[in-house]
Amino acid sequence: MNSEKILIPGPTGQIEALLEWPDAESQPKRVAVLCHPHPLYGGSYTNKVVHILASACLKLGMPVLRFNFRGVGASGGQFDNGIGEQQDLGACVDWMMQRYPDAQLNLAGFSFGAFVAYLAQDNFQTERLLLIAPPLKLFEFGASKVVERPWVVILGTEDELVEVDAVKSWVETQPNQPHFHLMQAASHFFHGRLNELRDIVVKEWGD
Repeated sequence: MNSEKILIPGPTGQIEALLEWPDAESQPKRVAVLCHPHPLYGGSYTNKVVHILASACLKLGMPVLRFNFRGVGASGGQFDNGIGEQQDLGACVDWMMQRYPDAQLNLAGFSFGAFVAYLAQDNFQTERLLLIAPPLKLFEFGASKVVERPWVVILGTEDELVEVDAVKSWVETQPNQPHFHLMQAASHFFHGRLNELRDIVVKEWGD
């Protein structure tokens, strides 16, 4: 595995990012871009859930880019309630697709990052979408928005920040229903369950 810390030009300054890629894959079929949890509550690309997502992608042979939203780490700007953060994601997707122009894009986000990924996924040629612990009651996901690509939602039954019943109802009403994984006794940050989470992602994105 190889890694490189990079700075990507963004709408409010440089975006701090980490690119990782497998040794053997020079022309990958797929790449992944990952979105981290809430910037105002310690969220960054070093978050353990984001890290385990990256390890799943690398296991599948995908180069993966994780980055800090505006105002986090060395990224310029300040928190913008998910609006400007979509622009940050767009800049990172553009950078990734310029580096790997023939690859298909897999997009994932955890918590606040799931909100940003969900709102922005139509802006790109996204092949697949993965949402982990989407915070439906905290942010406006938009009742009329339809995900038209294959997608996955993963949530723990003991999530202390996300209302489990609200996510279940939301999933059930989607015209294009996602693969929904409800992990028994798992918390919001999947303490002690990260390897299980990685295995689910590898299985879902492995075909």
